[in-house]
Amino acid sequence: MLLRNIIGLFLLSAISLPGRSQQHTGGLPHSKNKVIVIAHRGNHVTAPENTLASYREAADCGADYVEVDLRTTKDGHLIVLHDATVDRTTNGKGRVNEMTLAEVKKLQVFNRNKKTHRIPEFREVLALCKDKIHIYLDFKDADVAETWKQIKAAGMENQIVVYLNKPAQYHHWKDIAPQLPLMTSLAKEVVTKEQLVQFLEKTNVKVLDNVSDPEMARAAQALGVSVWLDVQSPEEGPVSWKEALNKEVQGLQTDKPRELIQYLQANNYR
Repeated sequence: MLLRNIIGLFLLSAISLPGRSQQHTGGLPHSKNKVIVIAHRGNHVTAPENTLASYREAADCGADYVEVDLRTTKDGHLIVLHDATVDRTTNGKGRVNEMTLAEVKKLQVFNRNKKTHRIPEFREVLALCKDKIHIYLDFKDADVAETWKQIKAAGMENQIVVYLNKPAQYHHWKDIAPQLPLMTSLAKEVVTKEQLVQFLEKTNVKVLDNVSDPEMARAAQALGVSVWLDVQSPEEGPVSWKEALNKEVQGLQTDKPRELIQYLQANNYR
């Protein structure tokens, strides 16, 4: 959360930067559902996180988005992994940015279903998700130009939302792909509707992820900006889902996409 607040503060300060004209950002990918379900690192209840299997299961269960964590190998290839190292999730050790793609591909991802899983390349994830499920791109450590090149090559320009992890990423994406919708966190210092309006007039994003006050969430929506909240936790379930929905948000990121979708359907949210 500290990093998110730093990013929000940077973007808030960027409001007053001279000589920066606002570029148009396209709308969010189309969804038929009024409450968006984002499968956190895929549906990793039965398949390991950030694997092709977890993304396939997220699409099969009806999630609107999968969260994809993007990183870069030593030799410049885009791969999908949450951590900066492979230690926690694979049978190897080391930092991703100090390993070649060949070394990464030799690793086996830890799993519970006894099948062999590998760390996927970004291009493989794009191919799997195309026309099946949208991507919430958690932009950890990658080159914007190369990422955009692969997105265009896959024909996925209209199925991506980019979550910003570093302040510099904002203007990099604006310069290279101004039509792609961006997502960020709101600085904790923005507490009134007037401050929110000022922030969003100059910071052209389509989603905010840490607005828990219903009045502020409604104000964001009135300005054409969605609010998606993280609900994933060890205690995640109907109680936390209801609490989040009562805040009048438009999306929930979950570790239990199938169960959440069933809950939303049973309560007339889908």
